[in-house]
Formats: sequence, structure tokens, C-alpha cells
Amino acid sequence: MGLSITVGLLDDLDRHDPEGAAHHARELAVLADALQAKGVDWQEPAPAGTGRAAHSGGFPYGYLHHLRRAFVLRRRGAVTPAASTDPEQYDCDRGEVEEEALMFSSHLLCHSDCAGYYVPADFDDPVFLPEEAAVAGGGMVGSTGQLLAELRRLAPAIGICPEAADAAADTGAAGTAGGPYEAEQFAWYVLHGACRQSLATGRAIVFH
Repeated sequence: MGLSITVGLLDDLDRHDPEGAAHHARELAVLADALQAKGVDWQEPAPAGTGRAAHSGGFPYGYLHHLRRAFVLRRRGAVTPAASTDPEQYDCDRGEVEEEALMFSSHLLCHSDCAGYYVPADFDDPVFLPEEAAVAGGGMVGSTGQLLAELRRLAPAIGICPEAADAAADTGAAGTAGGPYEAEQFAWYVLHGACRQSLATGRAIVFH
């Protein structure tokens, strides 16, 4: 089991699963209405109808936890690889992640592990939608642009040059991961690619 991340979900489902496309179109419309009530103007574009393939990726849930840990360690001091950290220290670091998340300012941290959305609209802090809106992911919605900015700030601490990653993505090359930060890098590249595609197309990043 792991986290799947898709941009352009309706484009893909519209070709292969019309019933599923209708279901997710309704969910995305609910999301757009709930965001509008919070002053965020965005809605998912209609399927392109040109055979556009969705941008998709994914990784084990633990990789996201490792990336979040690295993000917090970078803010507070030196970053160490999750793979070489002893379990007791890792649990302590996770406590720091939870503390930082309670600041409700990071788009990487303040988001469900397994469901929900990032949308290509600019807002400073994550949006918390009311429970009655029934938006997936507990109603926590992040900004694609803010998530990308956080990823770029983190990149050097886990051995990634953000400019090189941008250039590789522009040519269609896949990001590589290896070495002590393999898990953190893998999650970073998947999220980086999703952010770029979301900003380019106006479509939401969907965690599912």
C-alpha cells in the first residue's frame, strides 16, 4: 500500500471510467465551492477531450514521513537521512514534525497523508475547510505554488539541485534518487513533478 498522486485525474477517467469521472467531478466541484467560500478562486478545468494522459506517481507512505522530517530538521538545524537514523531518534524527530505542523503554516506538513488536494491558487497558509464541506483529506487543502516553494527550499539539504531538477523536468527526464537520501529524494521528485504539472495545467494535485 502507498500514496498515489495524480494531476489531471478527470482527463484519465473520462477516457476509461466515465462513472468514476462523474464521481470525482462532483467531488472537485464541492472542493471548488468550499474554497470559494474561503475566498480562494479556483475550479478544476473540464477534461481536455484530446486523449491527455494524467500525470501520476506515488510512493510508500513512509517516504512522505521521511520528507516531512527532513523539512523540519532543515528548519531547526542539520538534516540526517532517515535510513541511517536509529528508531528512538526518529521517533523524537517525528515529535518535532508534529510540533511544527501545529504552526499550521507549512503546506507540506499540514495535509493528509493519504487523501485530499493541492490546488494551483496562491494562498499563504494551508486552508482548513469546515467538516460539513466533506472534502477529502479532512478538509486540509494546500497551495501547489507554496508546496513547490517549500520543496525547492528543502532540496539542497537532501542532495538535490532544484535548478537541475527543473531542467530535467523540462526535457522530460525522470528525477533520480539514490544514496543516503533515496527515500526523501524519491518523494521530492514525485511531488516536484506534480506541482509543475498542476501549475502548468490549472489542475489539482489529488492524493488518493
